[in-house]
Amino acid sequence: MATMNFNTANSTFRQLLANGLSYRVPPFQRDYSWTEDEWDNLWQDIQALFEVDGEPAHYMGYLVLQSSDSKRFDIIDGQQRLTTISAMVLAGLSHLQDLTEAGMDAENNAKRKEQLQNSYIGYLDPVSLIPRSKLELNRHNNRFYQNYLAPLQHLPQRGLNASEHQLRKVFYWFKERIKARCGLTPSSGRELAAFFDELVDKLFFTVITVTDELNAFKVFETFNARGVRLSATDLLKNYLFSIIGAQEAHETELRTLEDLWERIVGLLGSESFPEFLRTFWNSRNKLVRKSELFKTIRKKVVTRAATFELLRDIDQSAAVYAALRDPQDAVWNDEEQFALEQLLMFNVRQPLAMLMASHAAFYERERNFFTRIMRGVAVVSFRYNVICNLQTHEQERLYNEIAWKVSNGAYANPSDVLAALRDVYPDDARFTAAFAEKELRTTNSRNKKIVRYILFEIERQRSGQAFDFESAAYSLEHILPEHPSESWSFIDEAKQDRLIYRIGNMTLLETARNRDLGNSDYAVKRAIYERSEFKITRAVAEYYSDWDEQKIEARQRRLANVAAGIWKIDFGR
Repeated sequence: MATMNFNTANSTFRQLLANGLSYRVPPFQRDYSWTEDEWDNLWQDIQALFEVDGEPAHYMGYLVLQSSDSKRFDIIDGQQRLTTISAMVLAGLSHLQDLTEAGMDAENNAKRKEQLQNSYIGYLDPVSLIPRSKLELNRHNNRFYQNYLAPLQHLPQRGLNASEHQLRKVFYWFKERIKARCGLTPSSGRELAAFFDELVDKLFFTVITVTDELNAFKVFETFNARGVRLSATDLLKNYLFSIIGAQEAHETELRTLEDLWERIVGLLGSESFPEFLRTFWNSRNKLVRKSELFKTIRKKVVTRAATFELLRDIDQSAAVYAALRDPQDAVWNDEEQFALEQLLMFNVRQPLAMLMASHAAFYERERNFFTRIMRGVAVVSFRYNVICNLQTHEQERLYNEIAWKVSNGAYANPSDVLAALRDVYPDDARFTAAFAEKELRTTNSRNKKIVRYILFEIERQRSGQAFDFESAAYSLEHILPEHPSESWSFIDEAKQDRLIYRIGNMTLLETARNRDLGNSDYAVKRAIYERSEFKITRAVAEYYSDWDEQKIEARQRRLANVAAGIWKIDFGR
């Protein structure tokens, strides 16, 4: 296994800015976007540090940096926090400048300003008077930061982009808070300097330093798997746009591409984008695991032409992916909508790459066959994932193989796709055996919805009536109640827990009738079942004079045989 070259350390803000270290937000990283909500949260946390019995330090989270020389670092994750703290320091320097100009301890305050500026912002070149900043922002923000904020020039209000306006606002927002905290007195400068001197040791980060984009991406994947959300989407954007930017792309071209990228991320959401990207890639290529995706893209996409092609393809596919995750999208007919609703309900994502490839190949020219593929995938998902609960990695491998063959033309007909699904289609014997033993604990909301769906589909097959399975007018009835009374004590208590959530122990009932049943004994329930509008519920009363373990198992076997005829693919057509 290859070594992952990265270092991890805890650093205070003082340590981050020491010894000539400098930081750069990559040119194509997202713009500054924090708002008053984030500023206020940070300020409240800082204020709390200086209260009596306040915490000794405030944790600022993970900072992911990339560097080859340990002197100059690219900020892969954490630029919003570092930029905000920098703006706060600059607001403090501006307040010291105001004190100096007001003649309040002017000589000392000028020295304090110079010392703080050299330590945490950068210095002014004595010859060119150009600031040498410790922080460099992205291509949309750096001009404003270097020309106005860092040298504490008058901040313009016009001709600014949206993120430059935010930089202007954050500066003045913190300046007001610092002025309110320290005041305008002869001792204010000393108090402000002491405040910052203590604060820079109280703010600390977990700093992860990597050597290249590939290691950075592996860090993102590792931490995202542990629930720490990092911007892997931005990392990929930086890589792709750096290929284009390296060849001096025209500003209009870059702006068009950035608008395209933002439209895609806006459509999908930043957290959904990595999942979309892997699905998109696997719909056109051999299966790539999540941990290898960035490495694979970096290996294959190395030229300007390949980058443009990838971005165009991503743009075209993003809307299809978003629609596949939204059954209510207007592009779907009723059958397709129903199939997608089932995939969402079952929480099955493995077929998405295959569906994207099938959509590209068949949707326009053979819509009815595409609909059959969608319906077939829903049936396979029910049999394979919900009832048989089989391993998903083998299923994903097969779906990818189908997707790849559809994309490269090996499967030119929809019938080829349906035939290929046979390999992940549990046959009737396996399906009915699994269904006959299936237990779904309806204390889980997803399971409850799935059981309702199953029973309503069986009811439709039996009675010919199509009820709305999500309607509150109907409820899920546990014949052996979830909380059995003494009248059910003839069933051993250990067995009760095992039997309550068997599919054979559940049926449908009008909510108004169910409300009065509670945990009544079977004789009381049976009388209610006889009057139900649901055929499968009336059948319980008709076929079973009492209710015990044997009856539950017998009914579930009957339901299994019915289900095999409902969730079925006819491979012969």
